[in-house]
Amino acid sequence: MGNFWDMNFGEMILRTTLSFIVLLLLARFMGTKQLSQLTFFHYITGITIGSIAADVASQHETPFIDGVISLIWWSLLTVLLSYVALKWPKVRVIIEDEPVLVIKEGKIMESALKKARLHIDDLTMMLREQSIFSVKDVYFAVMETNGQLSVMKIPELQTATKADVKASSSEMKYFPAEIISDGKIVQKTLKELELSEEWVLKKLRKKGIDSVEQVYFAQVQTDGSLFIDEKQDKPERSKN
Repeated sequence: MGNFWDMNFGEMILRTTLSFIVLLLLARFMGTKQLSQLTFFHYITGITIGSIAADVASQHETPFIDGVISLIWWSLLTVLLSYVALKWPKVRVIIEDEPVLVIKEGKIMESALKKARLHIDDLTMMLREQSIFSVKDVYFAVMETNGQLSVMKIPELQTATKADVKASSSEMKYFPAEIISDGKIVQKTLKELELSEEWVLKKLRKKGIDSVEQVYFAQVQTDGSLFIDEKQDKPERSKN
């Protein structure tokens, strides 16, 4: 029994070492694009290659040569598809998808959100991750193929800030929060900010909006004003 255990242990060490070397060589061969997992396709490919390598290293039932051939062939297919995507843009869209513009000139693009299968709450969360707490501060936002959100702030925020010129800052009355979502008032926000539906309707009427149903997204600003995004995809200027 001891000889059997020693034989399997030695085989496992050998398989693991060889798998490590093969995986290292393949990683160098595939390049940095695969390693950085730029798209969902590269992410899935990386997981699969890692899974195959793990099976080759640890599963005694898996013939070593068969496992290595599978590992190499999967890597070759990945490189081949990357080459095809490089040469033919239409194929690249199928394989890797394409960036989606979800905010244009301060206007949330509803159809783009649906295309990206992105909820408004997901969008605001991703903005907060970049220290942007108000949609009003965004000029362009692009949902990248790797699932990240690229943001360009409005021009006013790209120049000198109040801190740069040592100007006094106005008092923050509210935390920027979603108060209307897809034509419905968010009651939780009203309660947290101690506001009323009448207050919201009054703000809307000042902007010439008669019904909450006309609004796709509205957000309370720190100064008590309301950022309003109506139910249309045509870009509009931010409402003060």
